[in-house]
Amino acid sequence: MTGPTADLPDPRPVERQVALGTAKLMPDIDDEGGWLLTLDGTPQSYVDLQDPTHLEFEYVQRIAHLLDVVADSGEPLDVLHLGGGALTLPRYLARTRPGSRQQVVEVDGPLTEFIAEHLPWPSGIDVVVGDARSALESVAPGTFDVVVADVFRGSRTPAHLTSVEFVRLAAATLRPGGCYAANLADGPPLAFAKAQTATVAAVFAHVCLVAEPSVLRGRRYGNVLLIGSDEPLPTGELSRLLASDPFPARLTESPQQASEPVTDATAEDSPPPPAGAFSLS
Repeated sequence: MTGPTADLPDPRPVERQVALGTAKLMPDIDDEGGWLLTLDGTPQSYVDLQDPTHLEFEYVQRIAHLLDVVADSGEPLDVLHLGGGALTLPRYLARTRPGSRQQVVEVDGPLTEFIAEHLPWPSGIDVVVGDARSALESVAPGTFDVVVADVFRGSRTPAHLTSVEFVRLAAATLRPGGCYAANLADGPPLAFAKAQTATVAAVFAHVCLVAEPSVLRGRRYGNVLLIGSDEPLPTGELSRLLASDPFPARLTESPQQASEPVTDATAEDSPPPPAGAFSLS
């Protein structure tokens, strides 16, 4: 499915029942091109149609920093996005690295149709409807430079996307030196994040973890970005970009791991967020 860029939509909230709940698009009253997508009240994506490099969510900015440093500036990338939402990162990459070949896998077909209708995306972004893990099984080995896993059902990552078997499938789609990045969420005592670190480290020789210091210290719930590669990661460049953000994040190389990686037999959904974690008030 493709969505050629159109004029700015009518700036009024719209909502629709989709496969996984009630999706709502709300215009940003402070930004003419800005739109927030929520699903059952939980923020999912923020898109700026006029400036796709405007990234409202801190964790999205951190993934964008990674995309900025994995290749020379402006060089096209082949990227597989597992989880689509309103396609914030694909839009960003289409602007910052023109000519990139991007495939997006989104499990919620009606949501994809809703976004295509109201927030069309530029050419070069191919969106397919399906399960992220099933999609990996059909990808030819060595196809992509980067795989970004950002899949939530509600506010939790599904169990079948947290195992070493899943990460191995993702790794198989990467070219030599390619990069796997997974956006997760966890809170004290970070048991899920530590287990996921061990899982990624069981597949990739080089692993780093990115999060705000208060999250890393186990003081609050928040997003955690796990990055893996078979070659050394550009941690110096990435750390400098992370430190310059309004809400700086810290990069940890070879982070602390649980004793065993998660397998299909032991996998569970990520922990639920505490009450009010995603409040829009």
